[in-house]
Order: sequence, then C-alpha cells, then structure tokens
Amino acid sequence: MLKKNFGVLINAELKANFLLRNKGIFYRLGLTEDTRRRIYTLCMRVQANIGTKTFAIIINKEKLEAKDQGRDPREVAWEYLIQRLERLSTKSTTPVMIFHDEGEAATIRKIARKARRAGRAGSAFGTGSLSRPAKFLIDDPVARDSGHSYFVQMADLNAYAAFRRVFQPPQRLVQIVPQNMWDQIGTGIYRPANKLKGGIPGIVVWPR
Repeated sequence: MLKKNFGVLINAELKANFLLRNKGIFYRLGLTEDTRRRIYTLCMRVQANIGTKTFAIIINKEKLEAKDQGRDPREVAWEYLIQRLERLSTKSTTPVMIFHDEGEAATIRKIARKARRAGRAGSAFGTGSLSRPAKFLIDDPVARDSGHSYFVQMADLNAYAAFRRVFQPPQRLVQIVPQNMWDQIGTGIYRPANKLKGGIPGIVVWPR
C-alpha cells in the first residue's frame, strides 16, 4: 500500500523521527507533512488488522527525578516493561522473547537477567512489592537493526505516538503526530497493561 500510494519502498525504514523531520526515504520522495501524517496514521491502523497487540511505558522524567533521584529513566522503563510481560506470560503460560533496537544491549541484557533471577513488581492492592521472577523470559533480549525489522520500526512509531498521547505536541500548522495518533491503533492496543491503575488505555505512566 505504501509503495503503491506514496512510493515508499518495501525495504524503507519507517521511524517516527524520519516522518517528523522529513529524513531518510521521505526526504528523497519530497512528501508533504500532510502525506507523512497519513503514512503514520496508516501504520497505526494496520496493527489491528494483522493481529498485533501493543502497550507503552512512559516515564515522566521530571517526576522521576523528584521522586527517585539518580535513577535512569531508560532502566525504569525496561523494568516496568518486563514486569508487564511477566504478568502476560504467566497468565497465558506463553514464552516471551524480547527484540529491541540496537544500542544499550549490555544494559538491557543486565536488566532482563536480573528480572529472570529476582524480578519484583509493586502490589496492585496495597503497598510494598511482590516477588515476580520473569520465568517465561526464555533467553537474553536480542538487538536488531531497526532497518531490518518491521516490528522494531512499529515499536518506534508506537512509542512516539504514546509519548504524544501523554504529552501534548507543540503547536504547528500540520500535526504529523497529533495527540490522538495512539488511539488510531484501536483494537490493537493491549488494554490490560494498565487496567487496574487506569488512565489512557494501554499506556503505563510512571510516576503518576
């Protein structure tokens, strides 16, 4: 569809930054901002049709700094992500394999190994935390070149759409990623991810 309607080749890399800033294949094609917004929207809407489910972890850096100084927001995001995957895998007894974009592989591997060995999660019905080792995480996370993985590219697009769903985008004539872009995923959103805590469906925000 993207090739036929917009000239975007099947091996083109789709990333939020490329669509927002007219980089990569989009610069060479000379696509307008409105067209790039349409492409972003199509990438959101197709997810329900192909049967994927997505959720997002958004770290409020300012609140995190005030609440827990010194913690790396990326590490906190990965810890919350693995907690959600552990709950999902435990309920369905489904093994989990993590693929992520290249970069910080050593840090992500360290967090995953700790989660398998001694994972913990906050109690949904009280204070304190519970022992929740990620026993269905079957191997170390695997780094992939995003240019070679549609799913890593999709995760990148989803992550930015989730960020803008929580934090309103700045004013501009054409909003390539308006605040409701995340909602375009529709039934592809994994709503149980934050069902107990509430908020925007499928988006876990910390600290609240």
